[in-house]
Amino acid sequence: MSDSQDSVWFRTAFETISDNIATVIRGKREAIDLLLLCLIAEGHVLIEDVPGVGKTLLAKSLATSIDCTFKRVQFTPDLLPSDITGVSIWDRGTSEFVFKPGAVFANVLVGDEINRASPKTQAALLEAMEERQVTSDGITHSLAPPFMVVATQNPLEHEGTYPLPEAQLDRFMARLHIGYPDRATSLDILETHGAVSSFDSLMPVLHSSDILRMTSHARSLHASDEVKGYLVDLMESTRNDSELLLGASPRAGLHLLRLARARAASQGRDFVTPNDIKVLALPVLSHRVVVRPESMVRGVSETEVLSTILGHIKVPGSVQ
Repeated sequence: MSDSQDSVWFRTAFETISDNIATVIRGKREAIDLLLLCLIAEGHVLIEDVPGVGKTLLAKSLATSIDCTFKRVQFTPDLLPSDITGVSIWDRGTSEFVFKPGAVFANVLVGDEINRASPKTQAALLEAMEERQVTSDGITHSLAPPFMVVATQNPLEHEGTYPLPEAQLDRFMARLHIGYPDRATSLDILETHGAVSSFDSLMPVLHSSDILRMTSHARSLHASDEVKGYLVDLMESTRNDSELLLGASPRAGLHLLRLARARAASQGRDFVTPNDIKVLALPVLSHRVVVRPESMVRGVSETEVLSTILGHIKVPGSVQ
């Protein structure tokens, strides 16, 4: 298949999945597309929002749409690392230990209220998220692709929670917010979900193997030296900004470029533009940078700092 045919197929497949999810998650196409882009870019997502806006339903709808395995873990203070990764159990029949896979052995894993688990349990996901494998009793078990962790947390409730450390936050490709629906969408939700949830009739439209093909195509997209230079300038600006205590890591830059390639492919292009970087910068970087305490006292937020930085950096090809 030619490159142009691949581009057309990718865009059609992306829109098919997005449209299918949109039959369940109403009026939130931006959140749907970002989640799907992260899956294609081999990233993980942190959904930070209040209860009841459809965080878990969004992830379930994605998994159903691509006919892949889905598991959900409710993170609680008594959750053990082995509940997530798995445990070796003695088999009396074979007189040896047999590994019983945990919940992480799924294509899409939802960690609900991830900040309610202890730091030790949260850390159990680090190897899986970065290296896509689990090591138990010295034996490494690979996770089948595609693999994505969708973690949720409530930004308003802090009692009995353990804030995610920067090392773990940096492993999430993007942070997204769903938000409340508008009035028209609320009426639509009452109509479509009032008696029977539309999720019950949701059917797969593609297979998980199609996601692997989409991932392979997105990787091949061209990013010019100018685009890469713009991205590097953005990363360095966060590290040198007087309002920030912690800037973006090299991993953040890699994640931003991979996500930008996926976005370009979803629009039928075979090249990345500076606008792809600019549009995705906030969801990729806002949870990674840390505002200085004295700036926080003045009410300065990560989003405000990043928006200011984006406004000051010269965009390749633009006149400033």
